Amino acid sequence: MFQLDAYTQGLEVYRVGGAVRDELLGWPVVDHDWVVVGATPEMMQQRGFKPVGRDFPVFLHPATQEEYALARTERKSGHGYGGFEVHASPDVTLEEDLSRRDLTINAIAQAADGHLTDPYHGQRDIEQRWLRHVSPAFSEDPLRVLRTARFLARYASMGFAVAPDTLALMRAVSRSGELAHLAAERVWVETEKALAEPSPECYFTTLAACDALAAWWPELAAKACLAQALEAMQAAPEQREPPLAHWRYALLVSVLSEPQREALAVRLKLPNSVAQLARHAASTKALLAAQLEAEKVLCWLERLDGWRKPAQVSAQLQLLERLAPALRPVLEAAWQAACAVSPQVLMGEGYRGAALGEALRQRRREAVAAAL
Repeated sequence: MFQLDAYTQGLEVYRVGGAVRDELLGWPVVDHDWVVVGATPEMMQQRGFKPVGRDFPVFLHPATQEEYALARTERKSGHGYGGFEVHASPDVTLEEDLSRRDLTINAIAQAADGHLTDPYHGQRDIEQRWLRHVSPAFSEDPLRVLRTARFLARYASMGFAVAPDTLALMRAVSRSGELAHLAAERVWVETEKALAEPSPECYFTTLAACDALAAWWPELAAKACLAQALEAMQAAPEQREPPLAHWRYALLVSVLSEPQREALAVRLKLPNSVAQLARHAASTKALLAAQLEAEKVLCWLERLDGWRKPAQVSAQLQLLERLAPALRPVLEAAWQAACAVSPQVLMGEGYRGAALGEALRQRRREAVAAAL
């Protein structure tokens, strides 16, 4: 149940989507989405709501800043996530609005008195632990393939699975080529969210099962490669910085070659910080795979740009705690020893210019060798 306030009193308001679903599941409710039936944009603005929707009427509540959308229907008019014509008017019913949603568990609405409107049996699917599409219109939005896989990454530990008929529909969307029309930024947003969920491996295995992996992650599409990547992902450090999702991505792609990792970063238009973390994680794993020598350790510190960005070395020491805990104190000592080499001391000895750089590197190498 929820209470109407001075701004929503007299409107036909429903709480919808994730908040209702997660409350029924006993999952923490983070965001609230609202739909308003029977209203016009003018009515919302007269009450102080601020319009923010570019493609359809969405308004921010004057006090809570939560989003209130007018009930709407959609019709496919082009490719990809944004290829829709939207119809929003006071005559659109709540059931019509719910019919455009992706999964039955997301198509439940709650009135202020607590009454649930569930025309597509989302409560039944919650009880039976199915992720099931609302209607064949599911296939009109290719992003829903990724979203369904992401929801499984969240709820698999609770016993959820993708309904067979929904998986078949996801496969049909994948084979249609529609996934290629998605914006890279949208693909990464869904992937990043999935990587932060309790069972991120389910995201990738589900995409593989419906032939979607090859569209955006062809480097991981081979079954043996994906299995190796998912196993590598399990070693992700759980510190807040860098975020767990970014560590998981970095380790996922650490099994790939450098050209493959870079191609994937370009295709997904990854943030620079994520692409860089992936490079560093691969460098750390390569160091562990080789015989530990002073020159190799020094090159590793240089690739991490440790002298200018010590936080990047600290991050990789977190990873070492998971990959090779016995070696972490050794490499941390080598790092501290290299940091203790003072350029000012060398300048006092008369080194300048290129000679200073060469001497600094040599002293750091000696310090690393002594620590090892």
